[in-house]
Amino acid sequence: MFEGGGFGIGLTVDQLTVSSGPSADLWPSDQDWHPARLGELMPVAARTDREMAEEMRRVNFADSRLWAYRVEMVVQLATRCSSDRDRPAGAPGAVSPAWSDRDPLPEGVSEFFPDELALIMNCSRGEATRLISVAWTLFHRLPDTWAALADGELDWPRARAIAAEVNRYGPDLDAHLVASVEAVVLPQAAELSISRLQALVRTEVVRRDEEAAERRRQRARSAADVLLRRSALEGMSEVVTVVPQPVAAAMYGSVDAHARQAKADGDMRPIGQIRAEVMTEMTLRPGDDSRPPVTAELRVLAPLNSLLPDPSVPASGGVPTGVAEVEGEPITARHLRALLTALDAVCPGGLQAPTGGSLHCDLLGSGGALLATLTRRELEQAVRRGCPQHSGDDCNCPLVSRPPASDGYSPTAQQRRWSKARDRGCRHPGCGNRTGWADLDHVVPHAEGGPTDCDNLCCLCRRHHRLKTHAPGWIFRLDADGALWVTTPSGVTRVTRPPGTAFLEPYELGAPASDSQILDLAPF
Repeated sequence: MFEGGGFGIGLTVDQLTVSSGPSADLWPSDQDWHPARLGELMPVAARTDREMAEEMRRVNFADSRLWAYRVEMVVQLATRCSSDRDRPAGAPGAVSPAWSDRDPLPEGVSEFFPDELALIMNCSRGEATRLISVAWTLFHRLPDTWAALADGELDWPRARAIAAEVNRYGPDLDAHLVASVEAVVLPQAAELSISRLQALVRTEVVRRDEEAAERRRQRARSAADVLLRRSALEGMSEVVTVVPQPVAAAMYGSVDAHARQAKADGDMRPIGQIRAEVMTEMTLRPGDDSRPPVTAELRVLAPLNSLLPDPSVPASGGVPTGVAEVEGEPITARHLRALLTALDAVCPGGLQAPTGGSLHCDLLGSGGALLATLTRRELEQAVRRGCPQHSGDDCNCPLVSRPPASDGYSPTAQQRRWSKARDRGCRHPGCGNRTGWADLDHVVPHAEGGPTDCDNLCCLCRRHHRLKTHAPGWIFRLDADGALWVTTPSGVTRVTRPPGTAFLEPYELGAPASDSQILDLAPF
């Protein structure tokens, strides 16, 4: 029952089964139909400011209770998803200790439960792992905090912050210490900002156990890493280095000193831009041959309309208007040309493979489905050869296609190239690992009769390859159009489609494709 502001609405919920029989008429046929929205049941515009403020307070109250309910369900699912069926340590396919230490789960919970929860909640595995950790701590180690959340006395952001701070110390904090910290923190929690609440938890822990802070500092050293993140600035990214604070200060001081020296020597650019260049040179060290050379994969996807003017767009003024991609990030046609020039991939005859790299041409259908992937020489040979059955005629016969099936277990080089061009990364729902970190896996296992064919191969990162192979109850299915359907043991199904393909209704799948092309510049 929702009340307030002159509105009172009672809702009765019952299960409705819609079949192909007469009851199917109960489902509206109007495509613009949608379920009744709360704003339609209780018009917001009809409320006064005071009434809206009161209603928002009630919504926050309901949201807290829903989060407590969600926490309880996550904990119950985690308890049922036992680690008993995981591969034992040391067995083929078992999780690496380094991986398990990086994302610790409550004892007895399966290593694959975060993947299942991620598909249930349609979020990333990392987000699901954090939710499991917070939910378990709230329900088992901070029962009073969970009760305050369930009663609407504490909101979710603050309850989550308290649990996350406790989790930072790992399992070292005994139950008595956690309870004493909770007794001090909880009465103040609703009135404190998130940052002050987190600081209060840390203060109370250190007050009661100074050694806990030292253990936390030592444990943090193993989390040192270098991360690549997207930037809010157009065409830019961030390289984040996580190291102990004194080391970070020394690194920044060195970069800043070199940048300020360049500024003093007459460099007129902003100091931040000079710092970035100094850091780039200190990392890549151009011209330094004192160490063995290393190479990195940079995948550039360049549609033809990002390289050549599109005659179907008169307003373009003879300038390419398409959008290209670099490692999944969109860039303009002008940015693309500057990048290709820097890679020495532009030549008088068009494009060429950059030094140490490769140039592939991916031919796509009307919905974005991959038809074939070729090197420049293979494409030129196919054009010169023409149709072997209709020489000299404009017959529209396909000259190239996907690689044929193989009799062996290992995919051929052509199958690997085609599958990586189609998938561009791990195909498990929610996973963003690139193809360079992915295995090419048989969806239907080869030992069970699955063919080594592009229709039965897809890219999966090592973790999701292990999940598909060793986690019981998971179902994977690959459709002819490249759509991968993944069903969890609890019955939730998610689908991923190859990047760049349009969403097609079932009756559209397999429709004839029109001519469309994309150039794939993939240095290795």
